[in-house]
Amino acid sequence: MKEQKWLLIGVSTAVLVGFLFRLLFEISFLRSFTSSMSIGFLFGVPFIMGFITVFFAEKRDLENVTTSMFTPWVSIFALLIVTILFNTEGWACWIMALPVFLISASFGGYFARKYREWTNKRNNGIKLSLIVLIPFMIVPLENLAGRSLTTYKAYTEIEIHASKEQIWGNVTRVRAIKQKQDSAYFTRFLGFPRPIQAVLDTEAVGGKRKAIFDKGLIFDEQVTAYEPFKLMSFTIHANPYTIPSTTMDKHIVIGGEFFDVLNGTYILEPAGNGEYKLRLYSNFKLHTTFNFYAHIWAEWIMRDIQKNILKIIKERSESNT
Repeated sequence: MKEQKWLLIGVSTAVLVGFLFRLLFEISFLRSFTSSMSIGFLFGVPFIMGFITVFFAEKRDLENVTTSMFTPWVSIFALLIVTILFNTEGWACWIMALPVFLISASFGGYFARKYREWTNKRNNGIKLSLIVLIPFMIVPLENLAGRSLTTYKAYTEIEIHASKEQIWGNVTRVRAIKQKQDSAYFTRFLGFPRPIQAVLDTEAVGGKRKAIFDKGLIFDEQVTAYEPFKLMSFTIHANPYTIPSTTMDKHIVIGGEFFDVLNGTYILEPAGNGEYKLRLYSNFKLHTTFNFYAHIWAEWIMRDIQKNILKIIKERSESNT
């Protein structure tokens, strides 16, 4: 019973601290100094939560290293539930942040165990306060270094058994896509809008193309290079201010502060045996202090969207519909 009491105190305190940091790091007048899209928040806050969870545990319960490293996960999942219930964070961000949060919390729990090996005190408020200040120590260093603006490429391809005319007609103009034809399960799970159709006014350089998604998301595109039945390149522009706030999480909204898609290119080449290889790649940019991690998810998202479009083009071209 005593062990459960201290576990409850540790988890409750950790969740409270994590939630307060989430609110504090999104206060508008502090945005020049703090942000939840920072290494200080992404790695520092779960480390603190893991440390606090184990810091309050009974010393005899810390003999098992595994327990010290995995008990903090209770606090992380509790914070997930709280932020979802209070609508302060969305599923998309949580899914992408969760691996880092769990690993960082485990490290925090491990360090709390080592600290408790050195001392039998759990009520050393001064040292605990220093641990809680970790994000505020990291963020100034991030601000000095600045956010990195990096461009990445998402590459996809598919083989299609159809004529180049059938394939190209489905490339330049994508007719209305039914929901049952949508196979981008990963991005749908994250809450991204699904594609509806794409319309092109002129098959030439300078042509205007609109890629229409549900939930009010529209990409304005302009053709920059065009060779009939071979190649089409186009710029992509999304105005984040026209996208309804309920459409995408503000941290991953396309055209927003941290993530944007720049351009796309279709390339059609003969593959032999009556087949053609259709390639689709896009260039996108990230503007965070942890691009090394964010680009993994961003590329996964872009590839999922592109593979979905290629599958639709393949099915329609091969069935000649």
